[in-house]
Amino acid sequence: MIVYSSVQLILVAAAVIPAVALMLYVYKADKLEKEPTTLLWRLILQGIISTALAVFTERLGAQLLGGIFRKNTFLYQIVFYFLVVGLSEEGFKYLLLKRRTWDSPYFNCRFDGVVYAVFVSMGFALWENIDYVVMYGLETALVRALTAVPGHACFGVFMGAWYGLAKSHERHGHAQYSKTCRYLAVICPVLLHGLYDLIATLDRSDLALIFIGFIGVMFAAAYRTVKKLSRQDRYI
Repeated sequence: MIVYSSVQLILVAAAVIPAVALMLYVYKADKLEKEPTTLLWRLILQGIISTALAVFTERLGAQLLGGIFRKNTFLYQIVFYFLVVGLSEEGFKYLLLKRRTWDSPYFNCRFDGVVYAVFVSMGFALWENIDYVVMYGLETALVRALTAVPGHACFGVFMGAWYGLAKSHERHGHAQYSKTCRYLAVICPVLLHGLYDLIATLDRSDLALIFIGFIGVMFAAAYRTVKKLSRQDRYI
């Protein structure tokens, strides 16, 4: 029993550490004004809640799609990964993010949007990762630490970049620009998420290099976005 418990603790740690490391990185990049830890903990919780909501809608969506398209066809996969998985996961992240932070008095810098969105995304990834790693083991932990977890962080970075810009426009009285940016805060991560899942799950050996190239470009773009927005952060 003791050995079993130790193994489980190791697996959970392997699942949690990558998400925690990415949250700390973004937190340290917030140079202008640090966010309250109580708010950040609540955002992690919002991410965990969004996991449960997404699981429900993804199962429902899969059942509905099964009655419209033949499973395992390319068209089914496109609709499933973009409109069911991508929209469910990124949509719920955004809804809970906005519900918790849009009217917060602490949301007073553009980079805050990145911090908030990444913490919600890492709450989602953390809970999802624990489930996968406990089920499939340490090998899965290593693969997901290099792909899925930073992938969710990237989705959060791009969501947060548009979300922070939306708040800036709203504060300056540009309602239409703010609305457009809020749409992009959902559309951009949904498209990236859908494309990530589609390439990763297609059963074609020649797509391996394309997948590696895709995540490499996405990770680099997210890293540069964090660096740029952190350096140029201003009060709004």
